[in-house]
Amino acid sequence: MSQEPRELFITGLKNAHAMENQALSIMKPQLQRIENYPEVAAKLDQHIRETEGQIRRLEEVLSGLAESHSSIKDAALSFTGAMAALGHTVAGDEILKNSMANFAFENFEIAAYKSLIALADYAELPALATPLKANLEEELAMAKWLDENIGTLTTKFAALKQQGASAKV
Repeated sequence: MSQEPRELFITGLKNAHAMENQALSIMKPQLQRIENYPEVAAKLDQHIRETEGQIRRLEEVLSGLAESHSSIKDAALSFTGAMAALGHTVAGDEILKNSMANFAFENFEIAAYKSLIALADYAELPALATPLKANLEEELAMAKWLDENIGTLTTKFAALKQQGASAKV
């Protein structure tokens, strides 16, 4: 069964909405556990607020198409995100595992938004790509920050560990 471009775009928007809820369910527990990395905490807090804005933008685009997000997809991906965040809490290098996972997830989000923007154009809804481009820019900025800071974060973790301090989070 074929789907019209508009329907594919709407499905992608609903998936992106669920993806952003998943991101929140990953980042919020991480933020609550950070003790020794104020720069990471500040960036996560900023990106949580950006993500909440991204969700609002997605809801506005969906609403403009007389659609709404999928509560089932949102709940399912939020649950898997919470489980992923929980999985790293037992790691001795939790802060590093979280940063690596966040970097991977940011790149997943970047790909998702690039795909959605292409679908908006293909569905002849180019005006709806504008808020998606704003979301993409925020994801690109977060991925860049993670990329630029993983080395510093790793050496800080190693130094704290060497000093016998709590380096985990």
